Amino acid sequence: MKKHRIILVDDHKLFRDGLKLLLNNSEKTEVVAEASNGLEFLGVIENTKDAIVFMDIQMPVMNGIEATKQAIAKFPELSIIALTMFDDNEYYYQMIEAGVKGFLLKNSDFEDVLGAIDLVAQGENCFSKELLYHIVRNISQTKKNNHIDPNLSEREIEILHLICEGLSNQEIADKLFISKRTVDKHRANILEKTGTNNTASLVMYSIKQGIIVI
Repeated sequence: MKKHRIILVDDHKLFRDGLKLLLNNSEKTEVVAEASNGLEFLGVIENTKDAIVFMDIQMPVMNGIEATKQAIAKFPELSIIALTMFDDNEYYYQMIEAGVKGFLLKNSDFEDVLGAIDLVAQGENCFSKELLYHIVRNISQTKKNNHIDPNLSEREIEILHLICEGLSNQEIADKLFISKRTVDKHRANILEKTGTNNTASLVMYSIKQGIIVI
């Protein structure tokens, strides 16, 4: 079985060493490069463009936001997962704009790390379950933009807001006084129009498009 190639970018060597040990002991992954800041990362990416990158956000010299922007601009197919903490809310939007494929909490279980790698390797977006719940909870407490997405109808935007708040299709149906079957159809249309395939992807799409604010 071909292993997933991984690059670790974090300014805390102890954290890198611990995660590297776990990844190199897995049958599915191997760490092929590491860096302590964004600038250092840009120097190693040339020969490892097929790798999946775990990118810390707050680092000296060059942070993860700028490093991600520059790397994705040069290598658009590069897969980067942001390493984050709950208090990094202000950076989520910037990292999504920069082109990350997902977010993983630094205190995640190792099985969640492997799950995130599998998802991104399949071309999907990923959030750690805890972080997705945290973001969804915050979305329900914040204002929603009056942004109009030309791809979506007003009803679809309304339903998208509710999906991002974590409501099930039945709960959305009850809230809007429509049938669950109608919601199912709207949800399928939203997924198709936005090119997404799950709630995590929809949340990322909505943040990037300015439909929701966190």
